[in-house]
Amino acid sequence: MHLKQIRRSSGFIALCFAIIAGYGTACNPIGVFERNVNIPQQKWERSFQPAIQLDITDTTARYNIYVTLRHTHAYDFNNIWLNITYQLPGDTTKQQRVDIPLADNNKGWLGTGMDDIYEVRQLITPQPYRFNRSGACTFTLEQIMRENPLKHVMNAGIRIEKVEQ
Repeated sequence: MHLKQIRRSSGFIALCFAIIAGYGTACNPIGVFERNVNIPQQKWERSFQPAIQLDITDTTARYNIYVTLRHTHAYDFNNIWLNITYQLPGDTTKQQRVDIPLADNNKGWLGTGMDDIYEVRQLITPQPYRFNRSGACTFTLEQIMRENPLKHVMNAGIRIEKVEQ
């Protein structure tokens, strides 16, 4: 290969990487917060209550709030019950009990899966939520299933997405 061809091909390769990098950042939604906490040894003890904290800065936007869960195919139930305790900026602590479906007897596992791992994202707000004040916000997740520890749960978390106006 001649030097001119090498320069052209390396320029073309650099251009391809720039385009790919641009697409990678363009596909990431703006205004998304997600934090997941690993469940020790994939056995969720009732006493282990992961707390997820974030700072709210934009009080003009509306947000969808989700619980995210990742489990293995060996999980023994079609659902999971959670108590979600949340402390919003300048507000009292509130609690919400949520039943999150993980499988259907006809369809099998819900959510997305790869090999033997499945991830579910469940909306927990009936409509987009607007935070009244800026500041620290904390969500605490507690599994309230009859089995303790709850086996084959890999992680649990919160995802907050800004809704386009």
